[in-house]
Amino acid sequence: MPGHFQPLPGGGATVALDEVEISIIRSLAVQLLELIGPGPAEDEAADPLAELFAEGPSEPPSDPVLKRLFPDAYSDPEGEPSSAAEAEERRAYSSEFRRFTENDLRAGKRDNALAVVRTLDRLKAVRGSAVLELTPEESRQWLTALNDLRLAIGARLEIADEEDADLLYHLSDEDPRKPMVMAYLWLGGLQETLVNTLLP
Repeated sequence: MPGHFQPLPGGGATVALDEVEISIIRSLAVQLLELIGPGPAEDEAADPLAELFAEGPSEPPSDPVLKRLFPDAYSDPEGEPSSAAEAEERRAYSSEFRRFTENDLRAGKRDNALAVVRTLDRLKAVRGSAVLELTPEESRQWLTALNDLRLAIGARLEIADEEDADLLYHLSDEDPRKPMVMAYLWLGGLQETLVNTLLP
């Protein structure tokens, strides 16, 4: 069935995609890569040993999409800290955690988005569509990348909770957000069917 992942015998997943769908997913994955940025390893002069001990940023990103992709580890979405001291303690813990983990998190997200681009690039379209077959590892990379793409689009659409998401179904066709909303919902469907293929 087009646009729905199905399990492959022996593991992995398959999905039929048309040229437009391939183009959309590839474009979104490339945009995500550009937003995440290159890793330290992409600098040819980088010292591999120094990179191993490189520290990441200690402050959260200013871009709302990157904030969603790399949230503070010690924030509480359910409530504000009860005191200035607690707020400062959370900030200090989050800063320290970010400093030692964000580079690896970015590398993982970069690898997953690259896997999406590379698997799409190897497709050969026949009569405007192609069948994508993913190994179990590629399926997991796709699942994570689809989630990141939805988080990124959700941040741009300012979706904070289910209520915000429900409003998307009622946008008029003239609303300039409509194409982004359609992509968000479509990626959600793809993600859900891919999850189902990976369940034991």
